[in-house]
Amino acid sequence: MSQSSKFTRATGVNGDADRPLTIALVVDTAGNEGNGTSNSALQYARELRRQGHTVRLVGIGSPEYPIRVHHIPLVSWIAAKQQMQFAQPDQAVFHKAFAGVDVVHVYLPFKYGRVAVQTAHEMGIPATAGFHLQPENVLYSAGPLRYIPGASAFIYWLFDRMLYRHIRHIHTPSHMIAAQLRAHGYRQRLHVISNGYSPRFTPKRQREPGSPSPRPFRIVASGRLASEKDHVTLIRAVALSRHAEDIELVICGTGPLQHELRRMAGKLLPGRWSIGFHDNAQMPQLLRSCDLLVHPSIVDIESLSVLEGMASGLVPVIARSTQSAAGQFALNDHSLFEAQDPAMLAQRIDWWIDHPDELSHWGAIYAEHTHEEYSIASCVRKFVAMEREAIADFDGRL
Repeated sequence: MSQSSKFTRATGVNGDADRPLTIALVVDTAGNEGNGTSNSALQYARELRRQGHTVRLVGIGSPEYPIRVHHIPLVSWIAAKQQMQFAQPDQAVFHKAFAGVDVVHVYLPFKYGRVAVQTAHEMGIPATAGFHLQPENVLYSAGPLRYIPGASAFIYWLFDRMLYRHIRHIHTPSHMIAAQLRAHGYRQRLHVISNGYSPRFTPKRQREPGSPSPRPFRIVASGRLASEKDHVTLIRAVALSRHAEDIELVICGTGPLQHELRRMAGKLLPGRWSIGFHDNAQMPQLLRSCDLLVHPSIVDIESLSVLEGMASGLVPVIARSTQSAAGQFALNDHSLFEAQDPAMLAQRIDWWIDHPDELSHWGAIYAEHTHEEYSIASCVRKFVAMEREAIADFDGRL
């Protein structure tokens, strides 16, 4: 097919600008909603199909285009603790999956994604990519390596060299990470589009005015049990709270610090607590059963867990960190605390417990705001517009 005919089909020049697209989504782990990037890909796939587009999921766990696992000594073992696997490039599967598609979208900058982009371009198909893996996250998993001067800048450069320099259009989930890419020399067209949240997350019924704070008061956090998510600060803050004995803490996730966090909670917390994995299908009901969401993470490209909590009618209390975009979701000062400051977080928790009417009032506001600004339907429409733009200016070159 000529480039001009592909342009006409996709953009509607002498045709229909709203013609549904056929999109291949290339993600290492395509069948696991416990991983944030995979969860985002699966949510986008469902909504793209609902809006009338054709989606081909390519990756580990895909029912139609399955990819084998690529085992990397030690690295794969660490990644598996965080619900992540690396995919083995397979050009035969790529050729089958990409035949007849309008565009290929890649999620991660490893060899698997790079080979997918190369294959797409060889087939005369445009490719786009998302920036979902923050270099700072990689460094936190690497332990003391994160203290090496220039380590973060090197990984931004490495990711660009591995994948993004071959891409003209990059999806960035937040303005924060877009600014980081610009600061590190990325000159591609950046499209700031939220990952959005699933419509399964609906607002809970808020308590009537004049109702006392519930006992126990349920605080929930969700995210990988890893050092950069800083659940340590949350546990310490609950221990410092004036209401510690009345708080039930629920931390949802899995990761390398699970046993350490459980030991810490057992020593410090007088109230009830649970720390461990929760199936994604259970999360909407779990969130609606809670009273406050705390997000202590130091490093975040966006934070889907905060969006899901706000959509469920929970007030968030979010760490303010230069390496996290999650603070953008805060609508008042009582929803922010300085990262790694358990005393300040304890004060925020106590304030919300002491002001139950404010908690209900702001819970409803957060739910409405999230629905208006971050629904998956609106995010996917922006994503499709990005793909149409990429198709329109593709000239067949790497």
